[in-house]
Amino acid sequence: MIQKSSVMLDLHSLQMPFSNAWKYGILTLAILLLLVALTILTCQMCQLQKCNRTGKTSQRVLEVAWVEVLRTELGEPCTCLISSSSRTEDLSSTGSDLGLLPRCRGTLKFSLLYCTERCELLLTGLEAWGLPSCGCAESAVRVRLLRQVPSCIPGLQCMVQEWQSQVVKNCSRPAFGDHFVFSLQDDEVEKSTLKLEVQRFDKYSRNTVLGEVRVILSELKASQSLVLCEELQKTTKDIVGEVLVSLKCLPISQRIEVGLLKAKIASPRSTADKNVYARIDVSCRCHRKRHQKSRPRAHTPLIIFNETFLFYMPEPPARDCVVLVSIYEMDSDSRHLIGQATLGKRRASEAADHWDLMTKSIQQPVAKWHPLLI
Repeated sequence: MIQKSSVMLDLHSLQMPFSNAWKYGILTLAILLLLVALTILTCQMCQLQKCNRTGKTSQRVLEVAWVEVLRTELGEPCTCLISSSSRTEDLSSTGSDLGLLPRCRGTLKFSLLYCTERCELLLTGLEAWGLPSCGCAESAVRVRLLRQVPSCIPGLQCMVQEWQSQVVKNCSRPAFGDHFVFSLQDDEVEKSTLKLEVQRFDKYSRNTVLGEVRVILSELKASQSLVLCEELQKTTKDIVGEVLVSLKCLPISQRIEVGLLKAKIASPRSTADKNVYARIDVSCRCHRKRHQKSRPRAHTPLIIFNETFLFYMPEPPARDCVVLVSIYEMDSDSRHLIGQATLGKRRASEAADHWDLMTKSIQQPVAKWHPLLI
C-alpha cells in the first residue's frame, strides 16, 4: 500500500518537458487543423448538393438544346434547307411545354450536287452537332445509295454503293471532310434514295447507330449545290431480298435444325464473279451458341444453298430463342454484309408464326420466306 501511494506521488510530480509557449503552439496548430477539416467537409457537401441540382435539370437542358442549335443555324448567312416535317414539329413543339419534346438525336449538315454532264452525284460538307454525349466518343457516317427494284416483294431495294467516312475523335461538332461521288444516270435519279447513318464508332465492338437521314433524290433539284440541315431520325431497315429458311424441332435430342434453302438478292449489276456465304447464329435464354457457316456460293440473283445446321435447344423450346441468318459477300481481302433475317417467338409477326408452326410440327421441317434487311 505504501508503494502504491509513492508511485502516485511520483506521477503527479512529473511535468512535461515543454514550456508554456510550446504547449500553446501545439494547441493552436490542432485548432487550425480542425478548422481546415471542417472547411473541406463543407465544400464537399456544397459540391454534392450542386451535382444533385444539375442532375435534375440535365434532361431538360438536352431537350431544349436542339431548338437553340436550329435557331443558331437559321441565323447564319449560309442557306440551309430544313425538311417541312421537321420544321412543323419544331414550331408546334416550341409553343407547347418543352417537357413534351422528343429526345434529341442530333443534326446532320451536308451538301449535294448532281452533275448532268458526268452523271455523278457529289456529296460533301458532312458535319454533325447536337449528338448525345458519351465520354470520349468517336463518330463516323455510313453512306448508302439505294435504288428501288420492280419486284413482287413490296419495298424491295438494291444497294448500289456504300461508303464510310473517316472517324472523328473527341469532338462535340465533328466535321468529317469527306467527298463521295456516286455514278447515277438521269433515269436512275428518280428511283434512288440516299441514306446517311451517324454512328458511334467502336473498334472493339459493334458500332452504335445514333440516327439516320434519308434524302429522296426525285424530290430534289440537285442540278445546283444544295446545303441541307436535317434532324436525325430513328433508324429503319430496308428490304434488299428474301431468304427461304426451314425450321425443325427435335425434342428428343434437344436440337433445332435450321435449313438454309434459297436466297433472292437484288443487285444493280452482275456479281457472278463474286462469292457469298451465310452465317447462322442461334441464341437461347441470352446465351449465344457457336455460329456455323455455309459453303461459298456464286453471287447470282437466286442463290441455292440446300444446307442444314443443328443447334442445341433446351426443352421445351424457349420463347426467347432467336435465329439470325446473315448473308455476306466476299471480296479478295474483306467482306461486307448484304442482309439479315431474324426468326424467333418475339420477332415480327411472320417470324413468330414460323416459330409457332415449328413448335407444333414436331420432327417435321417447316419452310418459309423471310425478308433480308439491312
